[in-house]
Amino acid sequence: MPGWLARVGVVPLRGWIIMAQFAAAEDRACSAFAVRAFADNYIWLIRGRPPEHVAIVDPGDPEPVVATLERERLRPVAILCTHHHGDHVGGAYALAARYGIPVYGPARERIRAITHHLEEGDRIELEELELTFTVFEVPGHTAGHIAYYGHGMLFCGDTLFSAGCGRLFEGTAAQMYASLTRLAALPEDTKVYCAHEYTLANLRFALAVEPGNHAARNHLEACKRLRARDFPTLPSTIGRERQINPFLRVRTPMVRAAAQQWCRHATSTHRGMEISSRCALDSDVEVFAVLRRWKDNFRG
Repeated sequence: MPGWLARVGVVPLRGWIIMAQFAAAEDRACSAFAVRAFADNYIWLIRGRPPEHVAIVDPGDPEPVVATLERERLRPVAILCTHHHGDHVGGAYALAARYGIPVYGPARERIRAITHHLEEGDRIELEELELTFTVFEVPGHTAGHIAYYGHGMLFCGDTLFSAGCGRLFEGTAAQMYASLTRLAALPEDTKVYCAHEYTLANLRFALAVEPGNHAARNHLEACKRLRARDFPTLPSTIGRERQINPFLRVRTPMVRAAAQQWCRHATSTHRGMEISSRCALDSDVEVFAVLRRWKDNFRG
């Protein structure tokens, strides 16, 4: 085993191997591994060729990133930011200054560290890694949120989580649903690198919505075993998310029925629902909006 693998200390060794093998399955030229930050953030380091070069995704805290780079003798070449929240960009300026590297991020949001402002359809050429990523605008969690897609990998920040999605802080339900629908249309073997370890809580909600979803139940048990050993549950895949994520399953009859039932209950208990009090939920966006409100109030 290479010495740098044995020395990884930010994410437990076996958890790192799970992620590295999972990511390398579709493209041996690149992979990604996580640096932990705060309570549940993952800062992703993308490796290309040569393997000592990395790009940093959403560095909310510079200290664990610097520690990992120095310990593993890695050279950062760029920083990729998905949105403006501090737990995603709080370390970007310090890291950029320390290593003299560019910072890519959404053109529609104000982020002090950004040197390259990105919009829909832009392509990032990371020459040192021999990798290229395409930019998607995915508003909903924030108004200008973006995602990076390439080489079978999706870095989606707080838009899509495993079995869940981000809260609507600035965008609308219609925007977020459109963003999620777009991501769900990616190839099913696309690896999903979201930015938080929320999987267990999200799966508990998914099973409250759809108790008969055996894929979600089985995945919950598998993730419980991983977390009991302090291993990450990520990355996921688009194919798995289509099976387990209620926010991608709004057209499923059981999901729609559950949303209607919760809507009626919430309306009757005066929770300030923004959906029509009759809870007909005629559109996919209305179903999504109810699910998101339900999740905001879920304590399971």
